[in-house]
Amino acid sequence: MLLILVTKNMKDKYFLTISTCIFALCLFLASGCSFISVSLVPYVAPLKETTVMGKGKEKILIIDISGIISEEEKRGIAGLSGEPDMVARIKEELKTAAKDKQVKAVILRINSPGGAVTASDMIYHEIEQFKKKTNNKVIACIMDLGASGGYYVAVSADKIIAHPTTVTGSIGVIMLNLSVEGLLQKIGVKDTSIKTGEHKDMGSPLKTMTEEERKIFQGILDNMYERFLSVIAENRKNLTLEKLRSLADGRIYTAQQALENGLIDQIGYLDEAIALAKEEAGLTTARVIIYHRPGAYKNNIYSQLSSSGFGTINLLNIDLKTFVRSGTPSFMYLWAP
Repeated sequence: MLLILVTKNMKDKYFLTISTCIFALCLFLASGCSFISVSLVPYVAPLKETTVMGKGKEKILIIDISGIISEEEKRGIAGLSGEPDMVARIKEELKTAAKDKQVKAVILRINSPGGAVTASDMIYHEIEQFKKKTNNKVIACIMDLGASGGYYVAVSADKIIAHPTTVTGSIGVIMLNLSVEGLLQKIGVKDTSIKTGEHKDMGSPLKTMTEEERKIFQGILDNMYERFLSVIAENRKNLTLEKLRSLADGRIYTAQQALENGLIDQIGYLDEAIALAKEEAGLTTARVIIYHRPGAYKNNIYSQLSSSGFGTINLLNIDLKTFVRSGTPSFMYLWAP
């Protein structure tokens, strides 16, 4: 009897507590108060300017082009959208610089093995448009690596400087494509796709590429390769097309080899690229600036844009979705040994 009474009292206290909480919540809402809204999507703030070297009114902007060149948006925690993609970010920086009449020159700090064909071409185009709009000089400074699409972007500059230990070149196009047909056969899986044309599924990883399909893809790559050569020839007047074709077989070059073959203008360090930018812009003094998102610590000319610099360039670590989107062939200006 005593046990039943104790249990009943505990239940009464429990329901009284719950009722009190609900009543208090109703009063809180009725009083006109509201909860603080917290967005789970990271907020991307406007660019902030920081001086990392020098003094004076005129400015030289360093734009960082590091890692795989892609339109893929950077992802933050739990896969939520982070910073804008590389193409959008570079366009934003160029647009901001174009509005600032004190910006007299731009240095492209390149450290990239290349990337997507279209993304590389879009960055090249944006830099060309910036030069036409502002008449500002652009200097490319290649750090560790400026290969394939990285070099494609570099030739948009008026002058190219490479570090003594730079690797550059790799002029050419590659199509990344996988075939898992043999593996599927071993586990008893068969492709039963339905199509309206013979070549509708060309490049599918579920089947082996036919010789005719290979020829079609080769024709596309050849056109992209000619586009690459035309961009170089347009900007490197010292290179004949015949000489360029002999260099553009996909191989990489040291800084010294690149200089001897006319692919770059000078071997030097970032300090020398800054000095050259001043000279080209007719400046004796200038502030070297970097654009970045608020909260990022930048205190010198080697400060990286983010933690995703060249140190993370590892083909084994690349999200395959970026380059083999659901099995779709990807055309790349990329050094991918």
